[in-house]
Amino acid sequence: MNAPGVVYLVGAGPWAPGLLTLRGAQVLGRADVVVYDYLANPELLRHCPRAETILVGEGPHRKTQAEINDLLVELGLAGRVVVRLKGGDPFVFGRGGEEAEALAGAGVPFEVVPGVTAAIAGAAYAGIPVTHRGFGPTLTLVTGHGKADQDPIAGVDWAAVARMSTVALYMAARNLPAIASALMAAGRSPETPVAMVRWATRVDQQTLVSTLGEAAADAERAGLAAPMTVVVGEVVRLRETIRWFERRALHGLRIVVTRSAGQSGPFVERLDDLGAECILLPTIEFAPPRDAAPLTEALGRLDTYDWVIFTSANGVDFALDALRAAGRDARAFGRARIACIGPATARRLAERGLLADRVPETFVAEALLEQFVAEGITGRRYLLLRAEVAREILPDALRAGGGAVDVVVAYRTQAAVVEPAALARIRRGEVDVLTFTASSTVRHFCDLVGPEAVAALQARVPALCIGPVTAETARDAGFRVAATAESFTIPGLVDALVAWRGGGAN
Repeated sequence: MNAPGVVYLVGAGPWAPGLLTLRGAQVLGRADVVVYDYLANPELLRHCPRAETILVGEGPHRKTQAEINDLLVELGLAGRVVVRLKGGDPFVFGRGGEEAEALAGAGVPFEVVPGVTAAIAGAAYAGIPVTHRGFGPTLTLVTGHGKADQDPIAGVDWAAVARMSTVALYMAARNLPAIASALMAAGRSPETPVAMVRWATRVDQQTLVSTLGEAAADAERAGLAAPMTVVVGEVVRLRETIRWFERRALHGLRIVVTRSAGQSGPFVERLDDLGAECILLPTIEFAPPRDAAPLTEALGRLDTYDWVIFTSANGVDFALDALRAAGRDARAFGRARIACIGPATARRLAERGLLADRVPETFVAEALLEQFVAEGITGRRYLLLRAEVAREILPDALRAGGGAVDVVVAYRTQAAVVEPAALARIRRGEVDVLTFTASSTVRHFCDLVGPEAVAALQARVPALCIGPVTAETARDAGFRVAATAESFTIPGLVDALVAWRGGGAN
């Protein structure tokens, strides 16, 4: 018989993946099996890429609490490391206590990892502090959904609850009329402010402020349904002053990010901070050239060039990786000077231990060409390290001016493997903005999404582009380019999104 494993009862928080505790992330990383419910953000499963995952939430996957208890015991007794991932906090109306009892009774070791509980987080994200010295000294947490065979308001001393300064109600959507009536019958004024928060901490969080007497009717008119938490008390009035979540510059926008998976991190992080929901569709990935010989040969004679030109951070990485693989380092550049198109390229070069001698103020090939023309081109030798598919403006102009130019492929782009769920959402039109960071992202996006869905998106969804070259490609493909970054960088694209949204875009 196997020695028992261990079961971790982990609070996932209300939804936002950043609210998972460090301990929660740690035990997810060591899990063999993760048993999760529909109120736990599936993004958290990235912490456990090798684990078996079992959904026990809504729909066809739904299991009774008794079935979940039995499953946890079975897995624990089989010697597995199990994470039971639950929305909110497992011991705050999360039935974690029942699961712990079952594990203890079966002799399965377990640990409780508390989480950020939904009502407190939902109120905070709605701009409501559930405790505040100016609005009374007491707070009570109440479930609005008892056992299936019970009257929803039975067993609660509503007179005592009504005397509390602030009341936070969990799972109260269905029974809100009865709960509101019970509180008013116990003496709470019908004019008491009420905030109803649906899908707390998600980018599509909805917050509706009403009064105790009108809350149920207002929620029904607004179509506000579960999952929803409710805050009752005068402290709700502070929302008008300190609400912050819904005031973020890009709140609620569903933005398609087409950048490669390896490069999208800082862009996605910034969009998240500004309140957007990022739909990740990496349209491209990068690979070494099909024939490495030309790159190897060019790197072997670096010191014979006057200028070595990098057009992207990818070119820097692939070229310098190839140089190192050949057993050489920065000394191989010798007398050659280095030019970079764009600060991101120069920054990546610096991270690899080299400083660019020339970076044009505007981040296109034409600006670099102007600087070369000013110093004289005739008789100079240039090495241009770039992608397999790129514009010919720079090499053609350098040759026309009397320069000798070697154009060498340092890397190539190819279509990426995409997440089917993200692709399905885009094809259904569940997006507000498309972002393109290179001409190749436009072309591969069209190939991935397909002509019918692309045509529907072009008719409704604006595109924002990192620079004029990408914008021209997008327009040629039929997209409506709503804005182009003034600075042809990811921070510049973020600034363009904020300005576009602030200008009344919808």
